[in-house]
Amino acid sequence: MLNVIRPDGNGISATDRGLAYGDGLFETIRMRGRQALLRSHHLDRMVADAGRLGIPVERSDLDAEITRSGCDLASRYGNDGWVLKLVLTRGSGGRGYRLPVECVPNLIVTSSPMPTLPAPGGVVAALSQFPLTVNPRLAGIKTLNRLEQVMASREFSGEEFELIMANADGQLLEGTRTNLIVRMESEWVTPPVESLAVAGVMRQYALECLRASGHTIREQIIQPALLSSPGLRGLYLVNSVVGIVAVRRLGSVDLPVDDGLETICDPLKTLE
Repeated sequence: MLNVIRPDGNGISATDRGLAYGDGLFETIRMRGRQALLRSHHLDRMVADAGRLGIPVERSDLDAEITRSGCDLASRYGNDGWVLKLVLTRGSGGRGYRLPVECVPNLIVTSSPMPTLPAPGGVVAALSQFPLTVNPRLAGIKTLNRLEQVMASREFSGEEFELIMANADGQLLEGTRTNLIVRMESEWVTPPVESLAVAGVMRQYALECLRASGHTIREQIIQPALLSSPGLRGLYLVNSVVGIVAVRRLGSVDLPVDDGLETICDPLKTLE
């Protein structure tokens, strides 16, 4: 059983475990009219990650809610794109941290206009001073516990499009809301899923496109020195809402801008 909470409904209980403990996960889906980008990827990830957390949910129920939201909300945003957010919590119950005997999950549905997309030519990014830690048992899951990203976001000065977070050893992992893909002369480099706080569906789709096109991909944590090596062709920030964004400057260092990934990977082809 899934309890769906929409903006025009009664709201969420004060005893919801997502609110109390961050006990849940979420998906942020770019919509165009009634259609969703990367729909299958979002559904697959949410069901798989809910399974890892032990939250029961049927893929068909989530799929039906995307369809219902598209029908109900598309007219509100006209021809412009919009963003659908699905928050899945374990619901209420249990004593303290202990799980309820019977779990009735809540699915909280909200929407918002599309954010302004960056102009062509690349964006400015900076390195966050707030370290990112990743529990290997929760690696990659887009859980509701995003406090490290919230704290890092306090460092935005206004010029940066994104802040890139590193682990305690200074190795680059991901942005506050994006994944990283680096283009080198003969290969593409991206941190492996087990090192990531969030393994985005746009990252997954981009890697699928690269592999299908015959490109070589090396999954390893990114050393800062890689971004100053002679073989660097470009650094990309990717997520399912903004798509693919090249970085032209990281801190005070200018980077080469390459549009290769955008020509290989077009998420608009995934509209469902």
